[in-house]
Amino acid sequence: MAAMTLRQLSGRAWWYPADPDPAKVRGGVGVIADPDGSTVVDAGQSPAHARQVQAAIAEAGLPAARRLVYTHHHWDHTWGACAWDDVEIIGHDSGAALLANEARRPWSHEYLAEQMKADPLLEPSFSARAAAMDGWDDFTIVPPHTTFSDSLWVPGGIEVRHVGGQHTVDSTIVIDRESSVAFLGDCFYPPPYHLRQPGDTHDVGMIRALLAENLEWYVDSHSEPRRRSSIAA
Repeated sequence: MAAMTLRQLSGRAWWYPADPDPAKVRGGVGVIADPDGSTVVDAGQSPAHARQVQAAIAEAGLPAARRLVYTHHHWDHTWGACAWDDVEIIGHDSGAALLANEARRPWSHEYLAEQMKADPLLEPSFSARAAAMDGWDDFTIVPPHTTFSDSLWVPGGIEVRHVGGQHTVDSTIVIDRESSVAFLGDCFYPPPYHLRQPGDTHDVGMIRALLAENLEWYVDSHSEPRRRSSIAA
């Protein structure tokens, strides 16, 4: 898994890019730098991915992470959490319950293979999980330490807001108005592949609502960061 470099978007908002190969299901990770400790948006899709982000934060000379926000509970946003030491993890109430259930599953390469055999629609996700994980000895799924229902303000004036939507019930966005950046996770995406129906597509209504925030940068997890003008066009 090749390492990448943090990209400064605007002000104190930085972006560790997504992998351009969609089969790897490795989204980007946001960093909002603050002298009292950075806020990281999403944990990465594996401990190895998380460690690459940590190295990039250090290389850029940014403050070490103090808190981590899940945009939602899906594996490619949360499976790196066990590699983030000494951080407060924040997530939506509904995602906390879903992650607690996921934590009880007997994750291993053998279990992934069994699940794919039982349900071939799981293959894109579960084969990517198998490729991302070198081993399982120190792996744990970490539910959030702090939860919220509607919105939450974290130190540094950063807004964490639940938006829900068709992709998953706990979709959350993180807004840093100081930098005019919104980290969106997958909030406007169609449902996950194994749940998708013919005709499912991006949620245009949610995109319009997000544009009404009138920010400069809109950053979803699996694309290049976009300026407001390009999305509006």
